[in-house]
Amino acid sequence: MTFGQRLGRIGNAVGGVWQRRLVRWLAAFVALLLVAMAAFWLIFARDLPSMEKLKAYEPPLPTNVRGIDGAPIYSYARERRVQLSFAEYPPLLIRAFLAAEDKTFFEHHGVDFPGLAGAVVDYASKFGTGQRARGGSTITQQVAKNLLIGNAYSPTRKVREAILAYRIEQTLTKPQILELYLNQIFLGRNAYGVEAASHAYFDKELSELSLAQMAYLAILPKGPANYDPFRNTERALVRRNYVLREMARNGFITEAQARAANADPIGAIRRRTPKFERVGGYFVEEVRRQLIDKFGENAEAGPYSVYSGGLWVRTSLDPQVQRYAAEALRDGLLRYESGRGWSGPLRHVDLDDPAQWQGALLNTNIMLDYKDWRAGIVFAREGGELSLGFADGRTGTLPRGNAQMPARGTGTPAFGQIKVGDIIAVAPSAGSFSLRSVPRISGGFVVQEPSSGRILAMQGGFDASVQAFNRATQAYRQPGSTIKPIVYSAALEHGMTPASIIVDGPFCVYQGARLGQKCFRNFGNSRGAGPHTMRWGIEQSRNLMTVRAAAQTGMKNVVALMKKMQIGDYAPYLSYSLGAGETTVEHMVNAYGVLANQGQWHDPSLIDFVQDRHGQVIWPANWRACDGCNMPRWNGRAMPRPVTRGRQVMDAMSAYQMVHITEGVVQRGTATALRDLGRPMFGKTGTNTGPTDVWFIGGTPQMVGGLYIGYDTPRGLGGYAQGGTLAVPIFKQFAIKAYENLPVVTFRAPPGIRMVRIDRGSGRPVFGPWPNDDDPKASVIWEAFKPQSEARRPRRYSPSAAPTAAPRAQPSAAPTPRDSEFLQRQGGIY
Repeated sequence: MTFGQRLGRIGNAVGGVWQRRLVRWLAAFVALLLVAMAAFWLIFARDLPSMEKLKAYEPPLPTNVRGIDGAPIYSYARERRVQLSFAEYPPLLIRAFLAAEDKTFFEHHGVDFPGLAGAVVDYASKFGTGQRARGGSTITQQVAKNLLIGNAYSPTRKVREAILAYRIEQTLTKPQILELYLNQIFLGRNAYGVEAASHAYFDKELSELSLAQMAYLAILPKGPANYDPFRNTERALVRRNYVLREMARNGFITEAQARAANADPIGAIRRRTPKFERVGGYFVEEVRRQLIDKFGENAEAGPYSVYSGGLWVRTSLDPQVQRYAAEALRDGLLRYESGRGWSGPLRHVDLDDPAQWQGALLNTNIMLDYKDWRAGIVFAREGGELSLGFADGRTGTLPRGNAQMPARGTGTPAFGQIKVGDIIAVAPSAGSFSLRSVPRISGGFVVQEPSSGRILAMQGGFDASVQAFNRATQAYRQPGSTIKPIVYSAALEHGMTPASIIVDGPFCVYQGARLGQKCFRNFGNSRGAGPHTMRWGIEQSRNLMTVRAAAQTGMKNVVALMKKMQIGDYAPYLSYSLGAGETTVEHMVNAYGVLANQGQWHDPSLIDFVQDRHGQVIWPANWRACDGCNMPRWNGRAMPRPVTRGRQVMDAMSAYQMVHITEGVVQRGTATALRDLGRPMFGKTGTNTGPTDVWFIGGTPQMVGGLYIGYDTPRGLGGYAQGGTLAVPIFKQFAIKAYENLPVVTFRAPPGIRMVRIDRGSGRPVFGPWPNDDDPKASVIWEAFKPQSEARRPRRYSPSAAPTAAPRAQPSAAPTPRDSEFLQRQGGIY
């Protein structure tokens, strides 16, 4: 073998070894690279959102609540935000934010590497010192941080932020990224997004802002608290003017525009509370509870959560009716408590630092909305004057002479009882303020549309921000005599008539060996007035007649009807026929609505429908739009009719008979104060044992309302307190305004009702010369009977039996044209 061959053979052997080594080295390098990539993924990129998630991202939005007319009345939000499209943002405002935050936004691909390098060097230089390094984040990185990563201060977050920013740039366009940024950035005052901040700081739409105001909003992402327009005015002006200079340097505005804007003050307003937040506090809180039960509270509960889902909720609240109900109830509570002295502070907070009084007050969420009253916190006391602070940041004084009403329980002037940290009710008075007293007595008021069950108004106390407990839906109280129409309705369902004779006399029952014998009594301990008609017993609210009618009907039948009308699930004891069972105002008003609606039940409702942020109705599930219901789009065919979703829970004729009888309560009974309203109205007063609560429930075919007043811890209201003396005047104050523009409508009788003239005392039909129909004291009246149920032994009417009645000039045994018109209007049969 030659030398050359040997050398070649050696070379081949050596080359093979190095090749194998090279392959092994390459394999090891690839393995290390894969391990490094896996480690990098585990440390930095794991759990980052996918492109699909980025495209589908929707920022948290508040739930907006609208009234019956579609006008906004409230919003539920932990982040105040108004979402706009990119095209809706003024170009000058976008340039202000670019000048302040990211001048090269349209040039980089998510990360500004020179800026990032500077931030890394700054971080290294400050490591271990406790100082925070400067940011260096682009707008895209801020979107990544704020939307999906969080605000943890660490290098790991910066790397994750850069990775996600690159993904965002690959997925979304620059305008889409800016839209996300401007919609979600936090700018202070609980404002998220630039539109919300525009209202929070200037009470303006974005299109109404000046250049200086736009530049001010652009400085806020760096730290809203650092640039507070009132506490840090100079620092805010310096930073704002820097942004104006940068806008001019980048050619966004001219030097002349920058100089003019530099001269402007900030012009911010103090803390702003939307006006619609002061409408229907108890109503909107009940709506909130129902929405949370249905959709959940936070984003974790699903896409339709109350505080982030961006829902649009149409409710049945009528703001005008709500104002009338709230004002009437409050005025009634104040009338009852007038002269009883100051009731004490609304709340007390510990003021460790008196300078922080505004935050302490805002944290209580107390803001009175009664007339010109305001809630103020006492933050200083000097001699004969108290210093007050209010939610909007303003201050005032309460002189000793304006707080001289006696403090309840002490008899000494209230001024001496007020402490620093007390939140009190005051009203403006000649340059200062005067003390006011929020009543301790409370109550509930509900107004409903009987044809649909929709609740138009709800007032659950004096003020929802002071007394969160909703007495309209949560307070279970004894309804007293307001339960009697339900008891007698059961009697009508089981064979009695409005003219049935019931003895108003002593009635005792044996309740067994343990309870012994119980004897019932009338209000005022009256022993009774002898036999009278059912109508008379209801009009005069006679307990003994009610118990006797319930016993004759059977208490099982009575409580069965109460359960069917969802008043309560009671045992068949006679005491429940006099209102011993507990129920709520909402339940009682709905039950009376059933009577007014000819026995048809509707679930009481506050929410008409709920839409998601895209306008799709998501609740109720079977909701359908009524196509062609608007007159401008009417096609000339038969008008569409809404689907009736009610159910019949009692006979329509029995319901009408009870309404017709309880119209007599207004005309002749315990609610005659309502008679001069001049419209058909039914109702019933109630006074329970003590009395601890007084009630009235009633209304017209269009609107039924009810209320009670009483202390939260039941105690006697005084011997003079009755439904007719306390509750009826409150309802009348409401009704005078609420019914003013409504047409006068009679209660229509269902088919089959027979209208017969009877003697009101004996219940027997009469003929002959009849008195004036309009005289509420007339002894002869029209009465409603079911077919074949009216009395069969008529007698001739004698004017001498009723000296107040005036006979007609031309007596006739047959109905006159006026009678026929009345009967036709009622829908009955003579």
